[in-house]
Amino acid sequence: MDRVPGSATASPAAILGLLRDGRPRTRADIAAETGLARSAVRTRLDALLGAGLVTEGANGQSTGGRPADLFAFNAGARSVLAADVGATRARVAVTDLDGRLSAVEEVPLDIADGPTAVLPLLVKTWRGMLPDLDPATLAGVGIGLPGPVEHSTGKPNNPPIMPGWDGFDVPAAVGAELGVPVLVDNEVNLMALGEHTRCFPDARHVIVVKMATGIGAGFISNGVLHRGAAGAAGDLGHVHAPGADDVLCRCGNTGCLEAVAGGPALASTLRSRGVEARTAADVARLVREGNAEAGRVVRQAGREVGEVLAACVSMFNPSLIVVGGLVAQSGEMLLAGVRESVYRRSLPLATQDLRIVTSKAGTEAGVLGAAVMVVEHVLSAEVLDRRLA
Repeated sequence: MDRVPGSATASPAAILGLLRDGRPRTRADIAAETGLARSAVRTRLDALLGAGLVTEGANGQSTGGRPADLFAFNAGARSVLAADVGATRARVAVTDLDGRLSAVEEVPLDIADGPTAVLPLLVKTWRGMLPDLDPATLAGVGIGLPGPVEHSTGKPNNPPIMPGWDGFDVPAAVGAELGVPVLVDNEVNLMALGEHTRCFPDARHVIVVKMATGIGAGFISNGVLHRGAAGAAGDLGHVHAPGADDVLCRCGNTGCLEAVAGGPALASTLRSRGVEARTAADVARLVREGNAEAGRVVRQAGREVGEVLAACVSMFNPSLIVVGGLVAQSGEMLLAGVRESVYRRSLPLATQDLRIVTSKAGTEAGVLGAAVMVVEHVLSAEVLDRRLA
């Protein structure tokens, strides 16, 4: 939470926000930065110490008497359970309150099996990672799903590739098993949060694109995730792709970008040319192995995605585009195609400082973003101050 210097009402959450930058502080430091009286600082620190969110140690600079106590954020006070669920697999993880990963596991699944099959699988995996799982030691659960999600309720909203999920109360189902807050968002939104927070914190306007079974994007605007009015922002996969009018998409429309540049579409194109490929991972592997046909197909996919992104660049004017997902593991061949279209189709003013790069967080981006979502919620003033009160 942002603090307001000189505010006499700085809350425990505001003080914790100061300490979350990793620099321990004395009571005097905190009083100077918040404008609170020393007695008020003591009261708020006592509440944070009681919750285990802050630690205390006598390591401050001495001014002649005994050294002043230093107070620091205790990121290990709680664990966060995170899951990045895709169409065919999930990345399941446990982190601390700083988003540091303590356990990660990849679980195969089929999102079309529905929530009553997929969600118990996630819970079972978390219980395997933390056999003594206790709600008192958990901050919460963050889940990313491969379709539009109404973030305020955590319910999927007409997801095109997720039969049985529409309107399903994911937070209620998982919360009943684990007894902690459960937050849900679109998987690419969480990937964008992960990339921005952990890898590109200084970039204020970012588009993060995921190319895998489907294609989606997350938008960071002025440093904040932009979800849109109904949580559907960034659904690039179902934007019309130039020249693809007669290609049927699994959403029921024709001409969608995903139908020509998604992982299954690329694998199908390769099979039609005599190259065996079934999945997005197969396509990326073939490119890395030097298969010329796979390289041509992936570069063309990059051009097609770049055509759509060029419109986004003209409208949104990002300083950074990050491309991740299984197809992006094919490397520079894909980026070359994306750059070719974006720089050709966008105005020079919009691209003069634009960088287009591959994901730095890689396969961990989604679970890192899920953890960030949970931590920012449970340590917010609205939630934390009410709990401590």
